[in-house]
This record gives sequence, structure tokens and C-alpha cells, in this order.
Amino acid sequence: MGLLEGKNILVTGVTMRTSIAYAVCEIAQREGANVVVSAAGRAVGPAQRAISKLDPVPPLIEVDVTDPAHLEELPAQLAEHFDGGLDGIVHSIAYADPEKALGGAFLTTDWDSVATALQISAYSLQSLTMAAKPMLNTGAGIVGLTFDARVSWPTYDWMGVAKAALESTSRYLARYLGPDGIRVNLVAAGPVDTVAKKAIPGASSFNEIWGQRAPLSWDSGDAVPSAKAVVALLSDWFPATTGEMVHVDGGLHSTGA
Repeated sequence: MGLLEGKNILVTGVTMRTSIAYAVCEIAQREGANVVVSAAGRAVGPAQRAISKLDPVPPLIEVDVTDPAHLEELPAQLAEHFDGGLDGIVHSIAYADPEKALGGAFLTTDWDSVATALQISAYSLQSLTMAAKPMLNTGAGIVGLTFDARVSWPTYDWMGVAKAALESTSRYLARYLGPDGIRVNLVAAGPVDTVAKKAIPGASSFNEIWGQRAPLSWDSGDAVPSAKAVVALLSDWFPATTGEMVHVDGGLHSTGA
């Protein structure tokens, strides 16, 4: 029996087959989960092409986390594909304008750009979870993806601030949803060569940092270690863990210079 045998899981943010979210879909299905994938806007086409390689091909629904109508319709959309409610959500949604909010532009970024980054990258964890809450079963797991925002990183700028907000949001969700038996955790992944990472000016420097300092070494072309952690946190093997951030970064978070 697989770790997620019979569980119904919503995976957001699948873009390409290099993404952590895609690897989560692949592993979750292998572990017995029923998966529905969501994407929004221009990402719908690439997401459909990416998941076409999965067996079985999961249903794809469009969910724009900035659109109240999409969030309101989410339970009905999920009910079309899932019997017995929802057992897990994977939050893999983030965006900041590469020209205005990243790449060293921190001191000159306008509020509208910051607000967009915060809404899509952080507030969406709360809005998506609460939209799906009528479907969530007791014992359900919410797992988000972050890039450890306890410190500053070169070029990451307002996305770093948004990830810090995401990390705090996950802790407050864990506090308020715990009485309902719903767990909320994060995986702090090392740099993976995804579309999102490539959009960050100067992000290639992360690979150099990890290559020099990660005790276990790090393969930026391999999303599987991070995806395995997500699947584990969705499973029943972490029944009393919530408000946690699990590092899957080759151990770099534990090192100094």
C-alpha cells in the first residue's frame, strides 16, 4: 500500500516537468493518490502539456488565486473529480515581477509590485486553503513550498519578503486549523532549476553557493528530494506535525560560512 493510498490531493502550480509540483504529482500518484492539478492564465497550456506525460493523466482545473470567483467555485470543481472530500493541498504558487521586484531592485520597488508578490505568493496560502476548507477532511495536510526566508538572499528581494510572509501565514493557519485536525507545513527546498527560478535575475549564483556549502551536496536539476518531502508530509506518517518547515537543501541551512 502506498503512502497516499486512496487520498485526494490538489496540486497547484504545475508548469513544466522540471517543477517540484510536477514531481509531487508523479510521486503522489505512484503512492496511490488521486490527483487534481490546478493552473491559471497563461500557465494552463504548459501545465496541460506537462501532465500529459503522467499515467493516469490527472484532471486540470483553472484556479486564479487572485480571482474571488475562481476561489468560490473551487469546492464545486473539486467535487466533480473527488469522492469523499479532500485530503491534501500542495501550494506551489509564487510570483514577483522580475524587473521591478527582483534582481537587486529592492530599494526602488513600487507598492503595487510588492502587493502583487504578497497576494500571489503568501496570502494565497490562506485564501486557497479557506476556499477548499468545505472539502477538507479531518487529518488533511496542507504543504507549501518556500525558499528559506529567515535570511536574505542575493537578488531574491521582494520574493524573499513574500516567502517570509508565506512562512508566517503557514504558522497561523496551523494554529487556527489545528482544532479541525488539519495540518499545515512547509518544505524549504534548495534551488531547483525551474521556470520560476530562471525568471530571477542572477539566480544562477544560488547553484554556486549550494555547490560550495551544502554538506550533502546538491543537484539543482533534481526536484525529487523536495517532492518526496512534500508527499511524506501529506501522508499519515506525520499525524502530529504542523506549523513546521522541513529543509530539503542538502543541509546548507545548518552551515555558517
